[in-house]
Amino acid sequence: MKPLKPQQYSLVTNDAKIQWCQVTQSIEDQRQQGIVTLVGAGPGDPELLTLKALKTLENADVVVYDRLVSAAVMALIPSHSQTIYVGKAKGQHSITQLGINQLLVRLAQQGKQVCRLKGGDVFVFGRGGEEIQYLRQHSIEVDVVPGITAAGGCSAYAGIPLTHRGVSQGCTLVTVHTERDLEVQWQALAKLNHTLVFYMGLSKVELICRQLVNAGLVAATPAAIIEKGCTDEQRVIKATLATLAEQVNRHQIGSPALIIIGEVVSLSDSLAWHQPRMDAFMLMNKPQKLA
Repeated sequence: MKPLKPQQYSLVTNDAKIQWCQVTQSIEDQRQQGIVTLVGAGPGDPELLTLKALKTLENADVVVYDRLVSAAVMALIPSHSQTIYVGKAKGQHSITQLGINQLLVRLAQQGKQVCRLKGGDVFVFGRGGEEIQYLRQHSIEVDVVPGITAAGGCSAYAGIPLTHRGVSQGCTLVTVHTERDLEVQWQALAKLNHTLVFYMGLSKVELICRQLVNAGLVAATPAAIIEKGCTDEQRVIKATLATLAEQVNRHQIGSPALIIIGEVVSLSDSLAWHQPRMDAFMLMNKPQKLA
């Protein structure tokens, strides 16, 4: 092997220095870059937060939060943390989803510890998957803290089991609120013999009930809507597929609200335990007892 000439040796050592600088710069960039943690805030009660969720809130430089995060959960955020609202309501978006994605990337690139706080669970109609995909496309480190989804939390606080031996062998979570046209398989839902839980269905409660009856469910099938579940303002309205839309209008139910359809709804007579106000739990299938 021939020895290198001085000029050749100089080229080799210069290349090595460049490569080493690139490696060390990459490591330094990673150290300076922040992390985005997607946290499920649960359905409202702050005591339903996981320990990891609370720890993430306490250590966050900035909290990017949604409309459905309860005030009680927001009260746990330290005063030194910056908060940025990115909530969405029907026809009222404070920022687009792309804007949220870009905001998360920008904050992480500034070296911040970012808590992306979402109501319920980040992967149940929470668009958490979309945000993680975008963050990873931009080489941002991501962590996820699961939360109690509304179907689990609100049904439990209403005394409605999602499954019950001999009554319902399964549970199906559905949304009819989409940005693109999405055909709901109503006949398939009607034949499942499952408890059906509809997210973001308040404005389409009449459509939901009509389509399920047309698909084969009997009009007398028990149904309920839970307004502001797992909070001190929780209201539970019980009815049937034939009467639910009427009762929603009568009692001026507001968002957030969760719809549960199936025979398990009737079990709440014996299982209800959470009554924040004596007048909050209304049994609409027994109108003679109402004032």
